[in-house]
Formats: sequence, C-alpha cells, structure tokens
Amino acid sequence: MSDNIISERITAAREQLGITKAEASRRLNLSKIGYSRYEYGERTPSVQTLEVIAQCFGTSVDYLTGKTDEIAPDKIVIDKNNNPTFFDLVKRLSDLDDAQIKRISVYATKLLDLKVD
Repeated sequence: MSDNIISERITAAREQLGITKAEASRRLNLSKIGYSRYEYGERTPSVQTLEVIAQCFGTSVDYLTGKTDEIAPDKIVIDKNNNPTFFDLVKRLSDLDDAQIKRISVYATKLLDLKVD
C-alpha cells in the first residue's frame, strides 16, 4: 500500500465529512500532530489504526489503501452501549435464515417508506 494514497484518502474522507483536522484527531483520540502526520504522509497508520479511521470516517480500509475507489463503508459496527435497541435487533436477526431475513427486510422497507402526516 502506498503511503501517498493513504494520506490522500484519509484527507478526502475527512473532508467529505466536513470536519477539521482538529475534530478528526479528537474523534480518533489522537494528538493533532499525530493525526496530521497521517494526512501529510509523514507516518503510515497501522492496520488497526486504519480500521479505526475507516469506521470513524464512514469508509473502508480498502478505500483508504487504494484498493477501491468506492468511499462508502463496507461494514458497520453497532455498539451495544450507544444503541442497545438496534444492537439487540441485529443480534436477533443474526439467528435467522436468509429467507426470514429477506421477508423482514421487505417488511421493514415498506414500513420505512410510509409517509406520516
């Protein structure tokens, strides 16, 4: 993986979020200088740090490393402490077979598309 592409992609993902470097460093729990070194290409983040950056910036490690040009995330992390209801729902769904999940998905999509006046 190229250090240059990583620094460019980290910058692009941050800018897409519309946040400053200072805000990015705060969200990532990094020093401003440490974070800036990633954007300037002076330092390459570890794989673990790339995972955290991707999750925080709503993208994927593959995007950050240049393996894809698709900026959208390829996984979502659901934290039980931050969203216990959603966590429990996903946990219950994970025990179902594909046909059941598809039926629930169709039903949920219809519910979400309903207009409330």
